[in-house]
Amino acid sequence: MAAADGAHSSTPRRFPADAIEQFCRDVLAAAGADKATVDAATRAMMHGSRLGIDSHGVRLLDHYVRVLTEGRVNPNPNLRFLRKGGATTTLDADDAHGALAAFFAMEEAVRMAESFGIGAVAIRNSSHFGPAGAYALAAAERGMIGIAMCNSDSFVRLHDGAMRFHGTNPIACAVPVSGERPWLLDMATSAIPYNRIQLYKSLGRKLPAGTASRADGEDTEEPGEAAMLAPLGGEFGYKGAGLAGLAEIFSAVLSGMRLSFEIAPMFGPDYSTPRGLGAFVMAIRPDAFGEDTGFEDGMRRYLAALRGSPARAGGKVMAPGDREWAEADRRAAEGIPLDPDTLEAFRRLAEGYGVGLPGNGDA
Repeated sequence: MAAADGAHSSTPRRFPADAIEQFCRDVLAAAGADKATVDAATRAMMHGSRLGIDSHGVRLLDHYVRVLTEGRVNPNPNLRFLRKGGATTTLDADDAHGALAAFFAMEEAVRMAESFGIGAVAIRNSSHFGPAGAYALAAAERGMIGIAMCNSDSFVRLHDGAMRFHGTNPIACAVPVSGERPWLLDMATSAIPYNRIQLYKSLGRKLPAGTASRADGEDTEEPGEAAMLAPLGGEFGYKGAGLAGLAEIFSAVLSGMRLSFEIAPMFGPDYSTPRGLGAFVMAIRPDAFGEDTGFEDGMRRYLAALRGSPARAGGKVMAPGDREWAEADRRAAEGIPLDPDTLEAFRRLAEGYGVGLPGNGDA
């Protein structure tokens, strides 16, 4: 996913990642979140901001503070596993922050995979998921294939539909690659994520064609007119709608949670009632299928052939994750860009909680 770091009037200001991370931690702690929530929420947001997925990065801090302080999200949850059946279990997240629930569940999935070769966790009573790739990556960093998905409140029309039906229902998969960063797929099943609309509105940019619709289902490129998103696939949007349904079944139906059209909207007006989101994570140990499968060699040969394949004029062939890892390197050197709305939110939070702004305090 390419980073959007050019505004219509000026280039967003950049700040060191460490300074932004510390600011997020300080604000969340001041807002009453326990250490586990602070760690998980910050880890997820910084994953987004470091890899250029700004729609799911630190611009979410202001929203997370609001839901933590107004009652939607439990700032001190008691996460517990309801049942265990060998390689499967269900996590009751006690209305925790979605990142805490997902990281906690993936840790258990990895533990089960170490014993059984595979581990799967259905998550109940969670909240906003954030960047799905962060949780899949947590498994890949332990040498396992990680899969993560969730559903969310309705904002995406069906193919040829004219009403909100599915959420953006992201799906992510991360695969370890010996000697390299993981192969990393992180995608919404909508044409773009909802937070991209908010980001483009802040940056004064038009939306890509065919990604959003007005209330009547007709396409629009104006962020302010967008009443719903289009499913992934353009003229073949039934494929994106089908993938959204897959995430819906694994996340909500399997866990017994609310379907997308039953979930309260992310952006209120009610920020005091838990939303009851479901999610699903899975870890797979590659050598569980036999050490003689040549998994590591197969991944290397696959990626070498993929990246070495001919590109059309003006193009560049990349594997999933290549763009994000390149952006992560750039941002490690140049800093993380903050859009105008996020900068203003940081100023409000700094003043409200008596926390120093990132950088030299002049964000």
